Amino acid sequence: MKRELPLEEDSLVLSQDVKTGLILVVVVNGFCTVGAGNLAPMKPDKQISDMVEESARLARLLCERKWPVFAFLDSHLPDIPEPSFPPHCIAGTDETRLVPALQWLENEPNATLRCKNCIVGFIGSIQEDDSNLFVDWVKNNQIKTVYTQICVLDFVSSALNRRILTPLEDVIAYSSAFATFDLPVHVARNISGALVHPQDLMHHIGLYMAKGRGARIVSEVSVAAL
Repeated sequence: MKRELPLEEDSLVLSQDVKTGLILVVVVNGFCTVGAGNLAPMKPDKQISDMVEESARLARLLCERKWPVFAFLDSHLPDIPEPSFPPHCIAGTDETRLVPALQWLENEPNATLRCKNCIVGFIGSIQEDDSNLFVDWVKNNQIKTVYTQICVLDFVSSALNRRILTPLEDVIAYSSAFATFDLPVHVARNISGALVHPQDLMHHIGLYMAKGRGARIVSEVSVAAL
């Protein structure tokens, strides 16, 4: 059942005058490619395929304008579980790679790729010297607006309040580029430690949480002509 978000903006045109960055969160085989793993779709999934298509379109638009893109890749050690998710995106496997439609970002000079081993992208960006790759990306690129997804949303919204990410001013969630996995009851009960995750309901909850934490929710995104 489709659930409409109140106060969702119909469309947004990105201005050339505002430095904008795109954050892609685990648009990887392990979540998006049919049959690739425990959290990947078991059959073609329109919500996920639409998200991949729109993510690739936005990434192309931004890179054509030399705007920065930050892509989080999920990567876990086999002996360190991530409750309540079943084993997924084990380091060194093809599950951890970007989906084919985005693999060109691996050689894109405007893209920063970061393997994260936990849900929260900010924590996963902490480096051995205690610096934070994500914070540095925002500050070094002087980004004022970011498009993000749920795995980094809590941090970004809180960081806006605390002014940790100056000059960041705006967090945008593009609903057509949002997607989540489907783990129905009959599948979850056969995977040790797995928690049921109904796709449609959790997709709506994710966007609702995004709005509740101060993000702007938009249904369409375009970029002003060069």
